[in-house]
Amino acid sequence: MPLINLYFLTFEALILVLFLVCLHNACQRGFWVVWQLLAGVFFGLLLEWATIQQLNAYEYGNFLAMLGPVPAVIGVAWGTIIYSVRSFSDKTNLPEWARPVLDGLMALNIDLSVDAVAIRLGMWDWGKGLDYQYFGVPYNNFWAWFWVVFSFSASLRLLSKLPGLWGRWFSPAGAILCGTAGVLITNELITSIPNELIHYATIIAVLGSALILVLVLRPEVSTQPHDAFVFLVPLGFHAYFLIAGLVSNAILDPPFLLVVSMAMCIIALWLHRNALNNWYRSNAVAPEDTGSSRKEYNTFKKT
Repeated sequence: MPLINLYFLTFEALILVLFLVCLHNACQRGFWVVWQLLAGVFFGLLLEWATIQQLNAYEYGNFLAMLGPVPAVIGVAWGTIIYSVRSFSDKTNLPEWARPVLDGLMALNIDLSVDAVAIRLGMWDWGKGLDYQYFGVPYNNFWAWFWVVFSFSASLRLLSKLPGLWGRWFSPAGAILCGTAGVLITNELITSIPNELIHYATIIAVLGSALILVLVLRPEVSTQPHDAFVFLVPLGFHAYFLIAGLVSNAILDPPFLLVVSMAMCIIALWLHRNALNNWYRSNAVAPEDTGSSRKEYNTFKKT
């Protein structure tokens, strides 16, 4: 029986906590929102299994709970990431059609801190060595992260416009199927480009265009108090891989990974600065002021 890997175990514990925080929020919003969160988890498990079958490009280490070749925690992680980035983009003034683009970019912010450190911790293996492309991570991976989140988010938002119960209850199931199809199609598209220059130019063009679009639209985030999960999920990922990377020295191989991790963490803090500030102020309010503060917030929401 293999020894328990403490990095794996603590990661699984962290994801469970983040998922429960998201689940608590979803329960407060309604059962159909719980279904959306769970659909993100099912989507994550399905897309991982389907991608492994399609490309056979990577394999996972032995986590505590495995569903075939896919660790259960990976599906849960996808679900929490998608739920949190969608909740964040819904707090912006971006037009709804552009919100999945922001969702995909915010997921990339997380992955730039995660993937290169995770392979050094043995969580998964691309089989290319640690010097391949982005410190052992294929560039295609960043393309895939964007499309994974974009595909599910766009599908869910579009299908949610169906009338009545169809929009609430069918849309998550439809998003699982449409999102998985979108991921497999974009996987096939990027891997079928034989010319290396065109291949990488396509990745840069798509991700660069997405970033430019969001910057041009200049989204403003609502100043209403956010629920803690909106910033706990991305900051939880950043903090875990920063700390685990430092403890194991994985993030110092090479030190540039530490620079990237710190930069992505700073960007995440900046993006969630209003949420953090409002959360701090709402928790720092004096007990005798709590009732009046809540009343003011409710009045603001009604207007």
